[in-house]
Amino acid sequence: MGKKVLIVEDESLIAETVAFNLQKEGYEVIIAGDGETGLKLYRTEQPDLIILDLMLPGMDGMEVCRLIRRESQLPIIILTAKEAEIDRVLGLELGADDYVTKPFSLRELLARVKTVLRRSNQVMQVPEEEFIRFDELEIDLMGQEVKARREKKELTAKEFELLKTLAMNPGRVLSRDQLLDRVWGHDFYGDPRTVDVHIRWLREKIEIDPGDPRYILTVRGSGYKFRRKE
Repeated sequence: MGKKVLIVEDESLIAETVAFNLQKEGYEVIIAGDGETGLKLYRTEQPDLIILDLMLPGMDGMEVCRLIRRESQLPIIILTAKEAEIDRVLGLELGADDYVTKPFSLRELLARVKTVLRRSNQVMQVPEEEFIRFDELEIDLMGQEVKARREKKELTAKEFELLKTLAMNPGRVLSRDQLLDRVWGHDFYGDPRTVDVHIRWLREKIEIDPGDPRYILTVRGSGYKFRRKE
């Protein structure tokens, strides 16, 4: 069998239709109709990717996503209503890799599944140095760990890749499009504001004062840069 996909969706027609089309593409598929079942299947079945609806009975998709991100960087694609922009933003803040709005094209969803799985399988190219250190910030490139003021910070995969990309280019302004291309991939379909969301979330984790950042600086009208050592 191919990669295993867990669908967490309470609308059985949608779940079964998506499952049928994924199976035609060679994926192994399991379905959960609510958040608690989805969380259990994630832990017992060890899927390669989760398609997660946000509007679920009982435990909602936001909570499921949050709990999974405490344990794993497993790829997650969220499904959300077209008008619920706040859901998409919150889902990305919680660490989802991509989102699809309902109603969606099956072709689009299948393309995103392939893209997200491909990104998750890519081996990160590490430069000769294994650590990047700047004042009280330490980035372990091999171990993919970050410490700020000697305290380990829990970063999502996207947050780590974003920080690494900026820190490896100190003083260089990188636009949102450049960051999307490097971190999310050139075929990312989502909103460029995804970068802003992740920058804000990253600052809250590593900066002493996120409102007056020391490491990740905003260059108005251009993008972001990592402060160059003086």
